[in-house]
Amino acid sequence: MFEKIEIIEGDITRQAVDAIVNAANSSLLGGGGVDGAIHMAAGPDLLEECRKLNGCRTGDAKITRGCNLPARFVIHTVGPVWQGGGQGESELLANCYRRSLALAREHGLRSIAFPAISTGAYRFPLKSATRIALAETVAFLRQDSTFDKVVFVCFGSATLESYQNQLAQLKASAGAP
Repeated sequence: MFEKIEIIEGDITRQAVDAIVNAANSSLLGGGGVDGAIHMAAGPDLLEECRKLNGCRTGDAKITRGCNLPARFVIHTVGPVWQGGGQGESELLANCYRRSLALAREHGLRSIAFPAISTGAYRFPLKSATRIALAETVAFLRQDSTFDKVVFVCFGSATLESYQNQLAQLKASAGAP
């Protein structure tokens, strides 16, 4: 299962996968960071599709076509804003990954790319967010053989290093090479 996980540094809008995941705000109508980059690269048709979805709750996910992106679909998920850890932020972030993977499976998708959800403007601590992202993905892959590839697209070397370190720890604890 670990062989299905890739960690790269790059631009999520350039990933040729079945779906990329958008770290969206609850309106789904665009914003800054990853959300803004995805909306810009996808073009105005993405905004029109998002308007029809009537927003999204924190921890949930919704899907649209990829429009002008190399990815066929965009899965929009709303991560939690970090408020110190006592407001259920970890469970909400875990739900973002669970719901995104489940939605991709429901649509018969075989490859998906994630950004580091909630670690930018929403200030979720990187190490904790990375642990949650990879733990949820590994748990999903253990139960479901749907996916050929799950890519974590990191923006910057600190994020890349955090994902690489966390994956190495998960492999070691599982006795994987």
